[in-house]
Amino acid sequence: MDYTWEPLLANFRQQLDYLLSYGHLHRLVLSIVILAAFWLLRKRFADYTVYLLAKMTSNERVDTQSYLSTACRRPAMNIMAMLGLYFAAKNYLPLGYEPLLNRILSSFIVVFLTQGLHGLIKIYGDDTAELERLLGASVDKILIPFFSKVIRFLIVALAFVVVASNWGYDVNGFIAGLGLGGLAFALAAKDMLANIFSGIVIITDKPFGIGDWIKTPDVEGTIEDINFRSTKIRTFEQALVTVPNASLINAPIVNFTKRKLRRITFNLNVSYDTPSQALQQCVSRIQTMLVDHPAIDNKMIFVKFDTFGDNSLTIFLYFFTTTIVWEEYLNIKQEVNFLIMQILEEEGVEIAIPRTRNYFSSPLEVIRSGGEKTAQPEKTEEA
Repeated sequence: MDYTWEPLLANFRQQLDYLLSYGHLHRLVLSIVILAAFWLLRKRFADYTVYLLAKMTSNERVDTQSYLSTACRRPAMNIMAMLGLYFAAKNYLPLGYEPLLNRILSSFIVVFLTQGLHGLIKIYGDDTAELERLLGASVDKILIPFFSKVIRFLIVALAFVVVASNWGYDVNGFIAGLGLGGLAFALAAKDMLANIFSGIVIITDKPFGIGDWIKTPDVEGTIEDINFRSTKIRTFEQALVTVPNASLINAPIVNFTKRKLRRITFNLNVSYDTPSQALQQCVSRIQTMLVDHPAIDNKMIFVKFDTFGDNSLTIFLYFFTTTIVWEEYLNIKQEVNFLIMQILEEEGVEIAIPRTRNYFSSPLEVIRSGGEKTAQPEKTEEA
């Protein structure tokens, strides 16, 4: 079959004549000027965009302007450069390319806006102090990074859907596929998701925080870290225990750090030889000493002669320190113990020492060195 090159050569001559024509050169030069103008103005446009955003938020703080500049300056410059490319190409290319250029422009504008918003949310998510100042309320330092990641993911997903729709793709099937995939993922990772939701409950409900001393049926120690999967507890043996949040949220938790006072209670055993008047004086002086002590809470102090024990008279003491710090608590307890010893010494009251009394049915005979027998009482006492 004979093949003729005449149509191809004719089309090539037509294109060459167009490229060498005055009209083509005029449009090419104008497109280059348009592109150069937008390129030169992109920095000024970015500066004005940051200034306008700062005005819209009614915030002229240096930190805020710095964050806006970091997050929005580059996307604003990219949008300006993209507009230059759009208008230059629209001026140069035939009218048939205009729908394609419009789709390209709108898609890139969505991408650059997403880039700016994504960066701004990340910056504020990493700086909780600035976010608290902006919102005028306290925020959780653990919860904010999580929600920051979730919001950024949703923004990127929404931008993808918008761009895909702009190019004529049916996103309904994609969204349905995400739903089925999410369901399958949820069934496969239900334990992980249970830990994540339990972590959210712990962070929002705040039964404990980092540094708190807690006790559960399985572990006791100080909270070192809380994340969305597990909680790390440092025991008093300095071992690090990692507890899944799902297990921790369903267990009874005692938070010792949340208490306002710390209890001291014990029994003080004194000798049966103590006169009642001396015992009463000791109880009264110990009560007065605790009431006057600056580190003892005055709302609940009990110093009572409680029981007649097997080997002693028992004084019951029950009171609270005003501090919950362990070292301070031990220092106060030690000081109170010394003051109680001083009171007992001044009143001549002895601490009871456990002893045994032995009884014999007949008198004992003791043989002295000369062979003489001496009868002893029926009862003897051995300390």
